[in-house]
Amino acid sequence: MHLSKRCIAEAIGTFWLVFGGCGSAVLAAAFAGKVDGSTVNLGIGFVGVSLAFGLTVLTMAYAIGHISGCHLNPAVTAGLVAGGRFKASEAGAYIISQVIGAIAGAGVLYLIASGKGDFSAVESGFASNGFAEHSPGKYSMFAALVAEIVLTFMFLFIIHGATDKRAPAGFAPIAIGLGLTLIHLIGIPVTNLSVNPARSTGPALFVGGWAVAQLWLFWVAPIIGAVLAGATYKAVFEAPEKA
Repeated sequence: MHLSKRCIAEAIGTFWLVFGGCGSAVLAAAFAGKVDGSTVNLGIGFVGVSLAFGLTVLTMAYAIGHISGCHLNPAVTAGLVAGGRFKASEAGAYIISQVIGAIAGAGVLYLIASGKGDFSAVESGFASNGFAEHSPGKYSMFAALVAEIVLTFMFLFIIHGATDKRAPAGFAPIAIGLGLTLIHLIGIPVTNLSVNPARSTGPALFVGGWAVAQLWLFWVAPIIGAVLAGATYKAVFEAPEKA
């Protein structure tokens, strides 16, 4: 399929990832409601947000996997290039499309969230990724760097393994979606979890300030982890080409 159509699919898919995943965090993670006259938290919490991110990838993998490969993530694109699964010449177009989709997803989410009178993207953090005082658990920059590299490495390792031609056909989206859910369960307390530079960029642009200042880590660490995973899988586990 022509590159332009694949890039449109990537933009739509990344829109869904950011709108669905970050939307669950902004709109539904914590939600106060009344039960028998008492105020209780009806929100979905960390578990619900983790599942939401996994479901966005799982659903889009089935929707556009046959069109673009469903990267939805500059780190995934970089890791697949490193693993010999994707053309380096097309990586730039994919990454630009992913960032555009992420910004659009964050923009629509911002329009919806702003419908609540006391909403402030700056005060709420708007699901942005951060470290130190902007980490949910106040984890250091070093801890955030290690977490993002390791969790992205494992995510890309899952992607390479699940999409290997020797793996059972048709199950890759399930493994990848559940893999993303798992790493969110681990990483949300540390950085709000990125493993995706586009996902980090969209919300950060609406928060500005600290979120943009710390954005570098959520580009550098995921790409390092992804490239290491792609190169490792290719060197150690990739099936040799038949003569």
